[in-house]
Amino acid sequence: MVLLTAENIKKAYGERVILKGVSLYINNTDKIGIVGVNGEGKSTLLKVLAGELDCDGGEIIPARNLRLAYLPQSPVFKAGSTIIEAMECDKNGADEFEAKRILTKLGINDFDRKTELMSGGQRKRVAIARALSCESDILILDEPTNHLDSEMIIWLENFLKAYKGAIIMITHDRYFLDRVTNRIAEVDRGNLYLYETNYSGFIEEKNARLEIARSEEKKRRAFLRREVEWVRRGVLARGTKSKARLDNYERIKNQEGLQERQKLELASMNSRLGKKIIEIDGISKSYDGNTLIRDFSYNMLRDDRIGVVGSNGTGKSTLLKMIAGILEPDEGSISRGETVRIGYFSQESEAMDLSMRVIDYVKEAGEYIETPEGTISAAKLLERFLFDGEAQWSTIGRLSGGERRRLELMRVLMTAPNILLLDEPTNDLDIETLCILEEYIESFAGAVIAVSHDRYFLDKISSQIFELTPHGEIKRYPGNYSDYEEKRTEYISESAKTKEKTARTVRENKPRFTFKEQYEYETIDDDIAELEAKISVIDEEMAEYATDFTKLSELAEEKTELELRLEEKTERWIYLNEKAEEIETYKNNR
Repeated sequence: MVLLTAENIKKAYGERVILKGVSLYINNTDKIGIVGVNGEGKSTLLKVLAGELDCDGGEIIPARNLRLAYLPQSPVFKAGSTIIEAMECDKNGADEFEAKRILTKLGINDFDRKTELMSGGQRKRVAIARALSCESDILILDEPTNHLDSEMIIWLENFLKAYKGAIIMITHDRYFLDRVTNRIAEVDRGNLYLYETNYSGFIEEKNARLEIARSEEKKRRAFLRREVEWVRRGVLARGTKSKARLDNYERIKNQEGLQERQKLELASMNSRLGKKIIEIDGISKSYDGNTLIRDFSYNMLRDDRIGVVGSNGTGKSTLLKMIAGILEPDEGSISRGETVRIGYFSQESEAMDLSMRVIDYVKEAGEYIETPEGTISAAKLLERFLFDGEAQWSTIGRLSGGERRRLELMRVLMTAPNILLLDEPTNDLDIETLCILEEYIESFAGAVIAVSHDRYFLDKISSQIFELTPHGEIKRYPGNYSDYEEKRTEYISESAKTKEKTARTVRENKPRFTFKEQYEYETIDDDIAELEAKISVIDEEMAEYATDFTKLSELAEEKTELELRLEEKTERWIYLNEKAEEIETYKNNR
C-alpha cells in the first residue's frame, strides 16, 4: 500500500538547484535510507516530505488520514517546557508510560527537567523519543543515531527493525543502514536514484550502474570523435542520409554525459614526530563529586589507533580534552613531547561566524598550505575538500551542517598535526567523506584517538579499544570494535554465569526454615505447654491413686512417655530457636 507519493519535486535556494524534479513513493513496508554527499539536499527532501518545507515545483500526495512523525536534524522545543511536556503526548496520541519508557532507554530519566537546560545531544534524544512514541504510519528521521552511544544505537536498531510502519531516514551509520533498511535513495546533484536493497546491496548496484554509465559514455565519446572526423573530411552530401546523420550527431552531442563526481582529497599533511609522544600518568577527573576517570596511565605510541567507547556521560570527551591540554586532570599528569602537534576535532562545533565567507575562514589559518605535493593556496585546498568556487565565496551560514563539519575538519588537518584527536567525527559527515577519512587515517604517520559511536568506523580505524565505565575505570581491549564486542559479550556471559553461581550458592547456604520447620517453630511452644500440662495432670492423678498400684503403674508409664516426648520437644525447641537467631542475624547483616 502506497502511503505517500512525491512527484517531480523541485527545490532551489537562490540560483543553487537542490532537487531537479525527483519522484519517490513510500509503501507501508518500506524502510528507506537516504544517502549522498553533504549539501546535496538530503535534509531538504525530508523536510518537503514531512510538510515542513514548501517545494518550488511538483506535488506531495499523502494517503487518506496519513499520520507522520518527524525528527529534525536540530530539534527545537517550546521555551519553558519540561521534557515530558516536550513529548506532546496529548497532541501526538502517545501513551505517557510508553514515552517515559523510550526516554529511559535513551538515557533520559529526569522527566520534569527544563529542555533549555539540556545539551544538544540530550535534546536530540528527547526529540527521538517524541518521534518514536507518536502514533504514526511513517517515521521521518534525520540523523537519529547522532548523540547516541552504542547500546542506545543497538536498541534503536532493533526498535526500527520491528516497527510496523514505513521509515525514511538519513543516517551515515553503515551498519545501521545495512540492518534496518530495505531500500536506498541516493541524492546526487539534484537527482534521486533508487535501489531496492540495503546499504551493502546499494554499494554493489551503484558500482554496477556507474560501470554501465562509464561504458555508455565511452561509446558516446568514441561516436562523437568519429562523427567529427566525418564532418571534417567534408562528407557533407545533401542527401537525406547525410542530413539524418548530422541530426543524430547533434542529438547525441547535446546529451548530458556522465559527470564523475570530484573525489574528496585528504592529503597527509603532518609534521615530524619525535620519540616522546604523550605520557599519561595516574590521571583522575571528577565533576560535582562524580568521578569520570580514576587513576589512568598510558604511554602513547606513534602508530596507535585507539577507539574510545562508553555510555554517554562516562567522560570520553573529557579524556580527549585532557590529552589535548584543554582541561587539566585533578590528579596525575600528562606530559607531551616537544615535537607533538595535536589536531583536535571537537564534538561541539566551534563557534563559527556564519556571516564570514568560506575562503576567509580558511585564510585565517593560512593563505598557503604545505602538502606532500608542495605548497598550495587556500582556494585549491578548498577544492580538494569539495568546495567549488561558488561555495568558497558564499557565507558559512549557507552551508549545510555536514558541510560545516567538513570545513572544520579541513581547518584541523591543514595545521599539519602528528597526533589526531577526533571527538565524534562521524556526526554529520557523509559516508563518502567518512570513507576518505578512514583511508587518510590508515596512511597517517602519527597516533589517532577517536571517540565514536559508529561501529563501522571503529572497525575500520581501530587497533585497540578504550572502554570508559560508569565507575571511572578505563578498560583496554586489543583489536577493533567487533573484537571488543565479542570479548565484552564473552565477559558479560561469564559474569552472568558467575553471578548466577554465586546467587545459587547463597541460596543454598542461606539460613532459612523449611515449610515444615517454619510451622513447627510457630507451634512448638504450644506443644511443649500442652505436654507440661498433661504431665501436671498425671502428677495429680498419681497422688490420687497412690494406693492403687495397678493404676499407678499405668500413670507412671504414661508420664515416662510424655517426659520423653517433652525432652525431644525441648531439644527441638533449642535447635529451632538457634536457627531463628541465625536467620535474623543474616537478615540484619545484609
